[in-house]
Amino acid sequence: MATPERPPRWDEQLQRRLARGEETALGELYDQLAPMVHGLAGRILADQAAATQLTREIFAHVWEHPEDFDPARGTLRSWLGALTHHRAVERLRARRAAEPAPGAEAEIRAVATAARMQYVVDSLPRPLRETIAVTYYDGRTYRETARLLGISEQAAKQRMRLGLELLATELADERARQDGTGGHGPGTGTGRREQH
Repeated sequence: MATPERPPRWDEQLQRRLARGEETALGELYDQLAPMVHGLAGRILADQAAATQLTREIFAHVWEHPEDFDPARGTLRSWLGALTHHRAVERLRARRAAEPAPGAEAEIRAVATAARMQYVVDSLPRPLRETIAVTYYDGRTYRETARLLGISEQAAKQRMRLGLELLATELADERARQDGTGGHGPGTGTGRREQH
């Protein structure tokens, strides 16, 4: 018995529209994900003007190379996050190479990892994000977290555990991308689309 085909996800539909040159698709994508791209770029580069410039470049790349996104390997949000992270770290390395300093590479890795962690935390569902923020960042016990969030202590522990597992998975994927051993790395298309 044949199974019905699932309807395409939002990001798959958007990719098809971009491939057809629909400018409204680019506007929709920008409205949805530009704050995430700009925020991640800003955390890595620590320069709002550079983050704004990189955000424009990222969306120009998506417009010119929508085929670089592979929906089978993840969401458009995660692909854009990886692409932004990769480009921002490259830019930071270039900036530091122009002004060499001891330990610059270690500092770049630390900044990039911290920015990626914050991006992942920001991407978590609200209940997990709140639990991590209250427990980890505010330094509270599970009991205090449960009381503040109006949930059971067991629920606080479960949310924290799930949130940390998701963070660990994302960091492992990020390490694999950096090592070139897998993950959903940014595309490097070579063709250039005609702008409409």
